[in-house]
Amino acid sequence: MLALAVFVSTLDVFIVNIAVPAIQADFKHSTVADVSWVLAAYAIVFAAFLVPVGKLGDVIGRRRVFAVGLAAFGLGSALCAVSPSLSFLIGARILQGAGAAAVTPTSLGLLLPSIPPQRRAASIGAWAALGAVGAASGPPLGGILTQVGWHWIFIVNIPLVVIALIGTYRVLPEIRDPDRPPLPDGIGTLVLVAAVSLAALGLVQGSSWNWDGRVIGCFVGAIVLTAGFVARSRRHRAPVLELGIVRVPAFALSSLSAALFYGAFAAMLLGNVLFLTGVWHYSVLVAGLALTPGPIMAAMFAPFAGKFVHRVGPGLVGGVGALLFGSGSGMAVLLIGTDPTYWSRFFPAMLIGGMGVGLAMPAFTIAATSTLAPQKLATGIGAQTMFRQIGSTLGVAAFVAILGTPTKATVIHDYNNTRWFIISSAAAAALALALIRHRRPSAAPTAGNVAATPKSTEGASAQPGQ
Repeated sequence: MLALAVFVSTLDVFIVNIAVPAIQADFKHSTVADVSWVLAAYAIVFAAFLVPVGKLGDVIGRRRVFAVGLAAFGLGSALCAVSPSLSFLIGARILQGAGAAAVTPTSLGLLLPSIPPQRRAASIGAWAALGAVGAASGPPLGGILTQVGWHWIFIVNIPLVVIALIGTYRVLPEIRDPDRPPLPDGIGTLVLVAAVSLAALGLVQGSSWNWDGRVIGCFVGAIVLTAGFVARSRRHRAPVLELGIVRVPAFALSSLSAALFYGAFAAMLLGNVLFLTGVWHYSVLVAGLALTPGPIMAAMFAPFAGKFVHRVGPGLVGGVGALLFGSGSGMAVLLIGTDPTYWSRFFPAMLIGGMGVGLAMPAFTIAATSTLAPQKLATGIGAQTMFRQIGSTLGVAAFVAILGTPTKATVIHDYNNTRWFIISSAAAAALALALIRHRRPSAAPTAGNVAATPKSTEGASAQPGQ
């Protein structure tokens, strides 16, 4: 149930990318910038609600929050499938994102107490790898479903959610923190949503607004709200972001790297979909299948990332992965033009990039948690996942801003500009990871001995049937 729920919630961050052309065609007079909010709305709410709902699970019960999140995700999926307008679809995606945010941290909080300490590092790696595979599987699966109708990328979630909900109450015990921690910061959550939304709005609308005072106002507003968010996080008893963990160098660097990498990754997915369908004129189904080699390579390499990290450290493994991923876009800049050359040029680039995704994504989670105290483990994972989704949101927004409205004469130049953005972000992610020092298990805590039961699970009661 936990694996199924995490896979579906992560899959939906990226499966909609492949359906963007179909959604745009279905809702007349909409632009890529308009439809990009279908992606951004989900990611922003997902990011902002992750930590608060995780803490809420500690207060009222993780299984309860997990189940409510599943139900909200399923309801949001149903509403997406019957959306009569683009604005309605965006609103339904907000509900979906809130449900996914409830599922992700509570799933790990329900998993870890049942895993022996010596196996928790491997479990965290597998949990992160599952998210990587779910994220990378979005385009090919979405291509198949969108061929029938874009509504099916949401309909398919409903039976899976029902199965997971039934299993949740039959198998999983209830777990909560017996110390009854304070309720999470709701106002801080809304401030974070507003800050990221304003930044994304400024980027997405920059071209159509001619980068005038409205865009500057969005950016200034985002900066002011971010400062207010940080100030509130310093004062609140249960902040959205515990600033203390950001002061841990490995966590700060890995979170920065994850945000940069996920920004590049989200831009790459959307860019490849639009390029294949709009420039090479592939059908949505063919485009989805054309992107399949990347997820396959990610699925093959992700399970090995944890083993490599234990030997040489997350900085090296994740850094190499980020560079490989960037190299895939570099190959696209050098080799790909307006004439379809899939097998000789696009296919090799997908293989290289997919290898990088498989190595990088699990390394981020392990790097973030390897030097945190045991009681900060769950909080750290939730916070880093938040940074990932913020990175994805801003990556898509930056892609839309850089691409603009290509003409036939400028289309390759414009797409190459977006690829240079991807390359630069991936390289910056690799640099941030390279600054993380690897420590042997005997010298300092590693993912294996730090990944102990979080404070919120110590002494927690397991009460089946509650």
